[in-house]
Amino acid sequence: MDPLHLRSAGTSLVVSFSSGEAEVIHWGADLGSELPDLSILTEAIPNSAIDATVPAGLLPQASSSWRGRPALRGHRIADGVSGLDFSVRLRTLRATGNGNSANVVQQDAEAGITVESSLTLHDGGLLELRHTVTNTGISPFQLDELATVLPVAPDAVELLDLTGRWCRERHPQRRPIQQGTWVRTGRHGRTGHDSSLLFAAGTAGFGNRHGRVWATHLAWSGNHEQFADTLADGRTMIGGSELLGPAEVVLEPGASYTTPTLFAAYSDRGLDGISEAFYSWFRSRPHHVLPAASANAGSGKPRPVVLNTWEAVYFDHNLGTLIELADSAADLGVERFVLDDGWFRGRRDDTAGLGDWFVDETLWPDGLTPLIEAVTSRGMEFGLWVEPEMINLDSDVARAHPDWIVGPAAASHKNGGRLPLAWRNQHIIDLVNPEAWQYIFERIDALLRENNISYLKWDQNRDLTEHGHAGRSSVHEQTLAAYRLFDELRKAHPGVEIESCSSGGARVDLGILERTDRIWGSDCNDALERQTIQRWTGIVVPPELVGGHIGPTTSHTTARTHDLSFRAITAFFGHFGMEWDVREVQGEEREELKRFIGLYKEHRGLIHSGRMVRADVPDDSLMLHGVLAGSVAGAAGSIESGTTAALFALVSTRTSFSEQLGRVALPGLEAAGRYRVEAIFPAPGDADYAHTFTQVQPPAWLASGAEASGRFLAEVGLPMPSLNPEHALLLKVTAL
Repeated sequence: MDPLHLRSAGTSLVVSFSSGEAEVIHWGADLGSELPDLSILTEAIPNSAIDATVPAGLLPQASSSWRGRPALRGHRIADGVSGLDFSVRLRTLRATGNGNSANVVQQDAEAGITVESSLTLHDGGLLELRHTVTNTGISPFQLDELATVLPVAPDAVELLDLTGRWCRERHPQRRPIQQGTWVRTGRHGRTGHDSSLLFAAGTAGFGNRHGRVWATHLAWSGNHEQFADTLADGRTMIGGSELLGPAEVVLEPGASYTTPTLFAAYSDRGLDGISEAFYSWFRSRPHHVLPAASANAGSGKPRPVVLNTWEAVYFDHNLGTLIELADSAADLGVERFVLDDGWFRGRRDDTAGLGDWFVDETLWPDGLTPLIEAVTSRGMEFGLWVEPEMINLDSDVARAHPDWIVGPAAASHKNGGRLPLAWRNQHIIDLVNPEAWQYIFERIDALLRENNISYLKWDQNRDLTEHGHAGRSSVHEQTLAAYRLFDELRKAHPGVEIESCSSGGARVDLGILERTDRIWGSDCNDALERQTIQRWTGIVVPPELVGGHIGPTTSHTTARTHDLSFRAITAFFGHFGMEWDVREVQGEEREELKRFIGLYKEHRGLIHSGRMVRADVPDDSLMLHGVLAGSVAGAAGSIESGTTAALFALVSTRTSFSEQLGRVALPGLEAAGRYRVEAIFPAPGDADYAHTFTQVQPPAWLASGAEASGRFLAEVGLPMPSLNPEHALLLKVTAL
């Protein structure tokens, strides 16, 4: 059987069948159109080893003497005996290729197991891989794991993944790749604050814009594992799988299970190349929320400036106060007004009301209509907060249907069954129960039909610990039921956008992003914390899908105080908004905020369609990141004269060891192009301008701008003004 060779955007994937099973023998740099006779890759057989070459299969298996993690784990149950067919021997039945896609079917007829693998290498270089296992036997087969894995090259010697906690999501950690298995396990029942959005192996010291990198992401919102598996023979596999509970998936004869999709990208240009592959895939989706300025955004619209009411009023809902807030928001240029938690029956704090998705008549005797009309008459969309997957014990629905509350025991809560420990005073509604699912669907559907709501902020505020249905582990089914709830509501209300919020950033993955229009990066609006959170969220998720808001002057979550300019520039490189009582913003600060909102509206088309770049700055007190228009660096002439070619943010996170910053390079511009660089925010006259810098005399170019070639800016750079710690400067680059 001839090998399959998929090629796209500088990446090749080669699948060989010479061993009888499918084996990925290369995933990495483009190999060109011609392949040699692959028999030259036949490995030596070492001493004290199996008397055959051991393939690193598309589905690594013990039956081929693979001594790492097997891809498929499970066993058959027949005539009351379990543990049968524990080691399958899959061999290729057929393999077909069509352009950049391939389909491989492997089978063990004796064990009664067939696995079909789907591989697609998208135009931007992002690989999409999934497996479907089917029980072709005559008795049940209990599936314990079906992993999706890929090999990395021998020079991948470092591993980078992400971890975190509430209000500190997605922080990087590195370790050397050594023999053994490094496993990141998520048992939250949701993706988790500590989940690794990206799992990357790379060459020594790989960075933002240098080094070779192989990276994966598992598109699943439930329990999962991501891992790197390195054998004594030097081969390393990286991949992931859904983490299944005890007997959570038992395949009856003829039944199938499909893995979550593993997305994977290769880059020879560091982590920025990985981001480009993911961004290209996101922005090519037909249902992607596209900015109006995008070339392929015929029906797109600008991502609206948002005001969320949470940190302005919390649970204190008063129509007069909210209309005042709407007046102030409209004056600033806000385009979407979102009413957060506290609008439904019995909801005065976080101890009651979840599940009772009816407008509270005591707070809103005329319903939400007066507020919605006040908001829309001022030219803004109206959005609403919901948390459909959760329930408070102090709620009408919990009292009427205690059997709808998730618990580990077969007996329902109504009949004395034990509940998991409470989390933020709440429990989980059992969406696997058809009646509970239908109730939630009907209530949210009714809210959207009866009110002029353009946007849902969909929250999910707890882990799914001890999650069961009818006494059996059911995170798998709950996750699928939640997906179906999103899908059916979107089908019924295609014009309503949905944000995925989960205690901030605890459900950020491509499974949930296939069903939503943006994610809330974190409950933390502290701009210093957000710099790191948003940088590493943005390694996979493009900025138009990441909510970034200006919070109050003193942060609700950290008590840090920051100037408006630092908070604004931080929120700028995302889907921009505010979570703040903007009625308090007066005088010079209000004018500064208005000017900044105008800057966002002027440049959001570029921010939400351009290439993200992140410089490798030697001074670790500094961050420099930006977004570029036009094609890949080096393709001269693609940016028209007079257009904004790039926006950069220079960010000081703490004091530097150096007394001055010196020259900082601006990467990614076309080498042959000429550009004008100017600082645009804060600018002279802005309230924060004097606080931003610490120097007797700034660099000469800061007052009048600088002109240079892209090559000069990337290789020599510009002397930068010394910034006070926790301050930032927004730079605009215009093509000449």
